[in-house]
Formats: sequence, structure tokens, C-alpha cells
Amino acid sequence: SCHLQFKLPDPLSAALVAPPRHTGKMGKIKFMSQVDMKIGVIGDEDTVTGMLLAGIGAVDGQGKKNFLIVDTKTHQREMEEVFNDLTNRKDIAMVLITQKTIRLAVDGYAASGKVVPTILEIPSKEQPYDPRKDAVFQRVAFFYPQAYAMMGMEEKP
Repeated sequence: SCHLQFKLPDPLSAALVAPPRHTGKMGKIKFMSQVDMKIGVIGDEDTVTGMLLAGIGAVDGQGKKNFLIVDTKTHQREMEEVFNDLTNRKDIAMVLITQKTIRLAVDGYAASGKVVPTILEIPSKEQPYDPRKDAVFQRVAFFYPQAYAMMGMEEKP
């Protein structure tokens, strides 16, 4: 007996092959989802190890990693190179960094207006979290000025 099978396109597959669209209002390109997006991590040994154990780590065929363990021997230039590499990769959707790691590179990226990959600053054991230096919190506070008061802080100077 002969069986014919028809496969209907799944909406996710259609989104993957659709070209990027301009939204018209702000002139930015709308982000289209991809199947194999990764999360990059730059931070102290405990933070990165925890993230790797949670399954974030990846090494491609050329030995390129999506993480960097920062310690006292790590040079600022190396951290900035890894950060720039992660933010320019097409397969990275988010980069987690410990807050004190590479302030200048993060500020430069935030000023560029890019939203993918998203940079999330997380606290480390050595330094408490400071929302005034977090680009995501600053954006929240811009739209919701009471956010500083809710965190028990004075508004940004």
C-alpha cells in the first residue's frame, strides 16, 4: 500500500527562514529567533563553574569557547577581547558578566544601542550588586523612576 504524508510548516521554522524586517517606527531590525542560541559568561571561577555545570558552556569545532574565567592574572585586554568576540557572534543571545569585570566595555556596548546579545550583570562574591551600574536596571528606572526608591536607594546622581 502507498502512504502519502504531508508535513505542514511549523511556525518556528517559518520564522527561521524569514528575512529580518524593519519595524518602521524606530528603524531597528526585529530580532528573529534562532534554534541554537547560546549564553556567554565572563566572571570569577565560582560563577563561571556554576554556569558551566548548569549547561551553559560550549566549545565549537575551532576551540572557541563561550566563557572566560577571570582571576587576578587575567589581563583587562583579554577580558575585553572575549567580551567583544561574544557580543559580535551571531549564536550568542545573552552575555552574563560579573558586575565589576569590564565596566568600560559594557558601557561602550550599552551606548551602541544593540539589544542582542543582551548583557546581564550579575553580582559576584567579592562585590555586592550595584543597580546604578547595571544597564538593564538603568533602563527600567528610566521608564519607572520609582524603581530606585523600591530598591531603597536614592535616585541616580
